[in-house]
Amino acid sequence: MIDLRSDTVTKPSEAMRAAMAHAEVGDDVYGEDPTVNRLQDMVAAMFGKRAALFVPSGTMGNQLAIRLHTQPGQEVIVESTAHIVRYEQGAAGALAGVQLHWVTGTRGLISPEQVEAAIRPKELHTVQTGLICLENTHNSGGGSIYPLATIERIRAVAATHGMPMHLDGARLFNAAVATTLPPASYAQHFDTLSVCLSKGLGAPAGSLLMMNDLALLDKAKRLRRMYGGAMRQSGVLAAAGIYALEHNLGRLKDDHDHAKRLAQRLQMIPTVRINAQDVETNIVIFDVIGHRLAPPAIVAALKQKGVLINALGGASFRAVTHMDVSSAMIDEACEIFTHVLGIEPLTH
Repeated sequence: MIDLRSDTVTKPSEAMRAAMAHAEVGDDVYGEDPTVNRLQDMVAAMFGKRAALFVPSGTMGNQLAIRLHTQPGQEVIVESTAHIVRYEQGAAGALAGVQLHWVTGTRGLISPEQVEAAIRPKELHTVQTGLICLENTHNSGGGSIYPLATIERIRAVAATHGMPMHLDGARLFNAAVATTLPPASYAQHFDTLSVCLSKGLGAPAGSLLMMNDLALLDKAKRLRRMYGGAMRQSGVLAAAGIYALEHNLGRLKDDHDHAKRLAQRLQMIPTVRINAQDVETNIVIFDVIGHRLAPPAIVAALKQKGVLINALGGASFRAVTHMDVSSAMIDEACEIFTHVLGIEPLTH
């Protein structure tokens, strides 16, 4: 089965499993797990931050950041299709008591002008803006990358208003590999940021929340415990993250190349609507128009032939490349897409 549903479906390699099995561990709640400490120091240095905190998931990292920066009753500026909006179960309202101010972007990216317009005036009758959140790469935007210049301009807007910024960097490693920019070049513009180890890097679980303010770190540790994310001998998971960072970063380019090749082949099918030039990293979002099968039936037919993808609603679908999908599997998937959609690809 060729699983293109997400880059979260990867399984640990034998070498990663060996690293996990031999990890030196301690009680991380007491700060005594040496492998967790090594991972946190390693990632903080990589992103140019003073501290990093190991958490079970990217969602927890994002929600800790929202709680750190805001007060109940405030508002968080975020793009309307962001992970924080769509896939975190309303946690910002439930856990931090804030509401989300949706700004509609282009492929998930919002402009400095949109951010400026969304910041509320500081007056008695108006809800107050507490935080600006960006997502890079943007999942629902098809793995789109925020241009560094845009981030710099948004940061300038935030600074003018004395506003903190958080980055949902679940796939920031993909952005760094695609642009060849060091991760710290993105991280420097955010008060906090989260990165995920269980996407394209292939670790089974774990994210890190980073910051420069050590007082925020102490508060984040307390909140992590409150949210149920304080783990004990979590060096077993941290070892997988260290292995992933040491061995799997450079190969993210292979995923990007596979996604672009898949997009180019999909573009040749008359019922498919996609601009292959928009595919920057490892996520391919496309529409199927005028096909005899409804979207659920398309997903079922693809599964029957050996390819798993997700329907996103309406006519949209998503395919995600990752380390467990080889070049040969991409070629096979392209043939299956063509067969299931029922029309031979156009020739150039």
